[in-house]
This record gives sequence, C-alpha cells and structure tokens, in this order.
Amino acid sequence: MVTLIFYALYDVRVVEIFTARILEVTMSNSLRIAVITGASSGIGGEFVRQIDCEEHYDEIWVIARRKDRLEALQETVQTMLRVMPLDLTDKDAIKQYGAALAETRPVIGLLINAAGFGKIGKTEDMSLEECDNMIDLNCRAAIDMTQASLPYMDTGSRIMEICSTAAFQPFQYLNIYAATKAFLLRYSRALRWELIPRGIIVTAVCPYWVKDTEFIGTAKKTKDSSYIKSFPLSSKMKSVVAISLHDSRMGCAVSTPSPVSTLHRFFGKVFPDSALMSIWEGLRRV
Repeated sequence: MVTLIFYALYDVRVVEIFTARILEVTMSNSLRIAVITGASSGIGGEFVRQIDCEEHYDEIWVIARRKDRLEALQETVQTMLRVMPLDLTDKDAIKQYGAALAETRPVIGLLINAAGFGKIGKTEDMSLEECDNMIDLNCRAAIDMTQASLPYMDTGSRIMEICSTAAFQPFQYLNIYAATKAFLLRYSRALRWELIPRGIIVTAVCPYWVKDTEFIGTAKKTKDSSYIKSFPLSSKMKSVVAISLHDSRMGCAVSTPSPVSTLHRFFGKVFPDSALMSIWEGLRRV
C-alpha cells in the first residue's frame, strides 16, 4: 500500500515537472510584447519611445482611437508596433484585444494603462456622457485591459496603472476625474499584493500636472474651465515617463515622478481631506 502511494505521488510529481517544463519552453518561444494604451499622444506615446530605447520586446502593441497617430509613431521607433485603433470606452474593444491575444498567445512583459482624461468644472455642469466616459476610460477600461492581459503574463512581468496625484485627495471642480484616479490607485495597490505569488509587479504612477500633453487642453474644454486658473510647477512628460519606468523596474508600489507629486503624497497622508481641500480652494484661484 505504501509502495502504491509512493509511486502515485511520484507520478504526480513527474507530471508536474513535465508540465512546468512544457510551459517554460512554450513561454520562452513566445512573442514577448509590451502593451500601451493611450499611445497616440502624450504620456502614452512617450512611453512607447522610451521603452523602444531602453527595453527589448519583439513587439509593442499600441492602443488608442486615432489610427493615423499610432501609425505615425512607428516612424519614431525601431521596435515593431502592432497598431490597434480601439475606443476602450466600447466594451467590444476589449473583446477585440482579447481575441488578438488568444490568436497570438504572446507573453506580456509590460502593460501600461495610460488612456484617460479629465474635465474641469462644476460636476452639475458635466454632461452624463462626459461623466460616464471618464469612469469608463479611467476605471473600467484599465481593469478590463488588466484582466484580459493577466493570463498572458509571466514571472517578472510588470503592470503600470497611470493614476494621478489627484488620487491623494478630493478635488472640487475636478471631482469625477479625481475620484476615478483614487479608485485606480486603490485597485493597483491591492492587485499588487494579489500578484506577488506570481512575481508580477504592479506600480501605480501618480504624476502632478504634465504641461506638454493634451490633457490640460482637453480638461479645459468644458462649459466653464475658469475654476482652475493656472497649473504652476507642472512637470514635463519625458521626465515623468523616465522616472516612472525606473520606479517600475525597481518594483515600487507607487511612483511619484516629481518633487511636487512626492510632497502631495506625503501631505495626503498627514493632513485631513478637509484641510487639503481648503488649501486647494486657494491654490486653484491663483
């Protein structure tokens, strides 16, 4: 009886080792890719350019609505791009992405969810469509992309969820955007713990205002954007991307890629929300 149990356990162990070896060989022969959403402009496009220079992938899958911008991006990088013109507020887009993964069966070494937008103004002045699109793109799309990608990730793979310092406190007149980024930050922190056993690193990137992207211009296209007068001490996207990529490689849970964003995170931990909102009430008028 003991002998039978021994051989049974031995056979199970052999199968486990054999299966693990097959998976290892399969993974080693698979296409290794990076996936970047919001890649047609701003931070997303800069991630593509810097990853092309600093990391090695067989392909970078670039996702955004504007196909012409994505195609033009190929001229600026050496790595082969797979252009996927998808509107991530449409649930069918995630299905198309999932189908491409199932067909290609790559190993995703890096996922960057950089797609997102915000709107400045009174919440009551926002259209229902604007509110829903912010929540869909900033929250649901990031989660859906992550969920679809996880089965194709391996030990050492990384996920970068692009949040914001707006996640560190409530922001009147940037209300819904700040709430979506707070959600994404909490999601990222918890997901990081869940994926530790798999050796997958999750980093929440929380930049301050970035002046040389389309974000501020888009945010101001509202009924009344005068509620935020200026954007002092704004960062530049090259430094934001470079620092956040470094932090991701170092395995940081949260990346605050500028002195202002680092201070903001500290203040968010020390001061109550009411105090921070009072300070913001003064700063937004400057």
